Amino acid sequence: MADNDVRRVAMTSSMAPNVSGVGAPGRRMVYSMCGMCAVRCPMEVTVEDGRVTWLQGNLHDEALGASLCAKGAAGLFLESDDERPQTPLIRAGERGGGRWRRASWDEALDYVAEKLKETIEAFGGRGIALSDRGGPFVDLTRTFVHALGSPNYFNHDAGCMGNAHNASRSLYGFGAAELIFDLQHCKHLVLYGRNIVESLMVKEAKAFMGAVARGMRCTYIDPRATITACKATRYWQVRPKSDYALNLAIIHEVLEQEVYDKEFVARFVSGMDYLREAVKDATPEWQEPHTGVTAAELRAFVTEIAADAPQVIFHPGWMSARHKQSFYVSRSAAILNALMGNIEVPGGCVLGKAPEHYGRTGLHQLIDRVPEVKEPRVDGAGAARPQWDPAIGMVHQAFAAMETEQPYGIGAYFAYRHDPFTGLPDPEATQRAMEKLKLIVSIDVRYSEMGWFADVILPESTYLERANILCQMNGPVPVFSMRDQAIVPRFDSRPAWWIFREILRRTDIKEAREALDFETIEELWNYQLDGTGVTIAEMRETGVVKLAAAPTLIPRDELTFPTPSGKIEIESEVLKQAGLESLPKYMPKEAPTGEKFTLLFAKTATLAQGQSLNNPLLNERAPKQVLWIHPDRAAALGIADGDEVEVNGGGRYTGCLRAKVTRWIHPEAVFMLHGYGATVPLARRALGLGVADQRLQHGKLYDFDPAGGGCALTETVVQVKRRTPEGVAG
Repeated sequence: MADNDVRRVAMTSSMAPNVSGVGAPGRRMVYSMCGMCAVRCPMEVTVEDGRVTWLQGNLHDEALGASLCAKGAAGLFLESDDERPQTPLIRAGERGGGRWRRASWDEALDYVAEKLKETIEAFGGRGIALSDRGGPFVDLTRTFVHALGSPNYFNHDAGCMGNAHNASRSLYGFGAAELIFDLQHCKHLVLYGRNIVESLMVKEAKAFMGAVARGMRCTYIDPRATITACKATRYWQVRPKSDYALNLAIIHEVLEQEVYDKEFVARFVSGMDYLREAVKDATPEWQEPHTGVTAAELRAFVTEIAADAPQVIFHPGWMSARHKQSFYVSRSAAILNALMGNIEVPGGCVLGKAPEHYGRTGLHQLIDRVPEVKEPRVDGAGAARPQWDPAIGMVHQAFAAMETEQPYGIGAYFAYRHDPFTGLPDPEATQRAMEKLKLIVSIDVRYSEMGWFADVILPESTYLERANILCQMNGPVPVFSMRDQAIVPRFDSRPAWWIFREILRRTDIKEAREALDFETIEELWNYQLDGTGVTIAEMRETGVVKLAAAPTLIPRDELTFPTPSGKIEIESEVLKQAGLESLPKYMPKEAPTGEKFTLLFAKTATLAQGQSLNNPLLNERAPKQVLWIHPDRAAALGIADGDEVEVNGGGRYTGCLRAKVTRWIHPEAVFMLHGYGATVPLARRALGLGVADQRLQHGKLYDFDPAGGGCALTETVVQVKRRTPEGVAG
């Protein structure tokens, strides 16, 4: 079916949940949240005669102001783009074959409901799984899955920051997002590949640049020099996968020089004897051959942070799904924060506050409307794997269960705005796992790689065309945020809350039918806001409602941590329960030689998870994908700058790129941008551009950090050869 055969349908059906006033003539301003990446910045949308004419940041969020990144500005082009699903589609041929037929919403939803009934009969409710991108709206998706009797909700953090999240839980008892970095007063920020300036949250990037301008020091640690490295006061080009060795040596030297906060540690930290034993041999000299950082440099660094403490922050990482000790990189960074005594102090790591901290009431949760699900999770998170947070899960283990039916089978899978074929390694392995499923549903605003393999595509309205549930964001000052509908959808699409409601209404489960039984989004919002003292009118007036006038810190005497001991646990009870060490020895990796290299990848400010490259504006502005390679290694292979090279990950997939010969990549590694190599025919702008790094990660779907659960995305070793007009050299 050709894309231009899909009829455009204005949202005029009696089923269509339009928000009051949308589409009215004249000029008005609507508060929304950007939907161009997982950050979801609050924004102001100017609408004139039913068309969006301007986008900018929400001025009621002082830290953001009017700023948006390139992706945010391209939201107008997402809205005007015709290369997206325009009506429900049901597969008409084999999976992945690209044959679809148009369907009405009733037909598509009935089809999904019937397949869900078959799944529940065969596997029980627990045989249903859903993954999404996580973030502020997960109350909706978790409620949907739980209403069907399944515990198997997953976010995308298996391929992102799951290691950092679970590492923080093992130490502090709460996730990494519960610590907010006060860059405004920070004196020294330490970053492990956290490329703030390119792979960015706008508020964090602005705070970082402001702090650098005020004199904040920054130590940047990465095998590749990014733009953030260019802004740093110190750059360490460490060997790939050696950052844990570096941290063990830093901790050793902090203890050796006795420059940690002894009072804070004595009151709030347990396991110091364990820590001393774990790092006793990790001297600055020991780490030097592992990392490439000299012992003298490391000692000078420790002297420097000692002078800056407690206004020193060790960032635990953002996309920490890297190698099999990434969990311990994040955990050791978090331990260094505790040693600095920087918890709940200006310039340090400030605890996120719930509304109750300020005597307010938080939003009512939709998930409270459904019975608690007592079935075990298919990935073992929180039970067989107590170190993994069951609130986020590890989605690669859902795919393993699809293949093996262990510990039980999965029969239906929903991917909501999530594309595991792009965000996780080895999409061919994921595809094989899904072959046994009775039902695969993609709910998205675009044709994703995974959606092209689905049985049903349900088109979600773009973020400018839909309203979402309200969200609560805890922080120094907690806030309620709104995404309101700005315009009428161009095509026959629907908002997610309506889609999930309609599926649940078609089940035979009474609790499921009632879980999201709201006729309008305003009715749903009123449920969420009940008892909070905040009204829909107030939300629409500013888009962001603060629940306190100014932040307050918890007094030191009142600090507690939700761990088994009530303290920051260097020797973790949860990790012991899982049979894991709290700080194991560093596992060195053999350096690849000859034509072999460790594969590194990252994103830029214009690309996010592969979804951006088909956007008309972002496609035009996207950087050309090249392969960074060090001059010494390139010369040995006869590769010059600009030469075409072939990259092979050991499987059937091989990619060809131009070489970028540069000393700003470690000699043991090569680097490429993520988000290229798309294969969906209807996403024409992105089709065939560049190389899909995830397809080079052959055999790596189930290769993960056992402690944190995150994928080992940079454990891949690739072969690189120069191409000539006659073929591959050598």
